[in-house]
Amino acid sequence: MADTAFQKQFRQEFIAGYEKADSCLTMSTTTEHTVRGNEAEFLIADSGGASATTRGNNGRIPARHDNNTQVTCVLEEWHDKVEKTNFNIESSQGDQRRIMQNTTRMVINRKRDELIRTALSAATTTWGGAAVPTLTLVTKARTILRNNSAGDGEIFAAITPAYHGYLMGLNQFTSADFIQDKKFEGVSKDKAFSWYGVNWIIDEELTGVGTADATCFMYNRTSIGSAMHKEGIDTEVGYNGEDAYSWCRATVHMGAKLLQNAGVIKMRADDSALSA
Repeated sequence: MADTAFQKQFRQEFIAGYEKADSCLTMSTTTEHTVRGNEAEFLIADSGGASATTRGNNGRIPARHDNNTQVTCVLEEWHDKVEKTNFNIESSQGDQRRIMQNTTRMVINRKRDELIRTALSAATTTWGGAAVPTLTLVTKARTILRNNSAGDGEIFAAITPAYHGYLMGLNQFTSADFIQDKKFEGVSKDKAFSWYGVNWIIDEELTGVGTADATCFMYNRTSIGSAMHKEGIDTEVGYNGEDAYSWCRATVHMGAKLLQNAGVIKMRADDSALSA
C-alpha cells in the first residue's frame, strides 16, 4: 500500500527573483556638488572659448573673466514601503523580513538609475538613426565627442545586452590581435568592461531594450550630475501592534541632471536581431 499524507518541507532560504538590484550608472556620473536645501548646485567652469592676446597699445595685457555656470539639480523625495501581516511573516517560506529589506533597497537603486537615464535622454546629439552597432558607428560616437572637445577624461557608455552581443562579433573587440583581455571568458557575468578607451556598462533597462530602436549612450562623466542627500538612504523597519503587520520603508532625496549637452551622444541601436 502506498504511503500518503506526506508533510511538506520548505527551505528557509529564498531564491531572488529576476530584477535589477544595484545602481550601475551612478559610478559614471559627477557627484561633486553643493547642497542648499533640496537643490544640488554643480559648477561648470571654462574660459568661454577665449583666445590668447598680445599686449595692448597702452602697454597693458587685456584681462578677461572666466565663464562660470551653475546648474541646479532639484532633489526629490523618493520612497518604497512594503508591508506584510504576521500571518505572511510567520507562515511564508524564507526570511520575509530580510526579503522586505532587500527589495526596498533594490527599488531605490533602480529609481536612481532611472533618474540618470532621464538626464541622459535630455541630450540632443545622436549618431543617426537606429542601426546595428558596428566599429564604424562606435568610432563615430567617439569622434563626435572629440569634435565637441568632450573626448578627454573618463568616457562611459550605457548599452543594452544586444549591443554587447553585437560587439562580441567584432574582431577588434575579441581578437588577441587587438586586445589583451579575453572577452569570451566570464562573458555571462560581465556587467562592466573597458574597450576602445571607453568604460562600458550593460544596462538592461535602457529605453527600447530588445526592440528595433533602443537608446544607448556614450558620454563624458562630467556631462551628467547625480546627487543624493548627505544622509543617504534612510531605512526603517518596524511592527504595528494594533493591526499586527510588519513594515519596511526606504526613503532618499536624490536627483540627476544633464550638465553639458555636448558630452552626451545617443546611440540608437537595433536590438531586434538578437532579441527575437
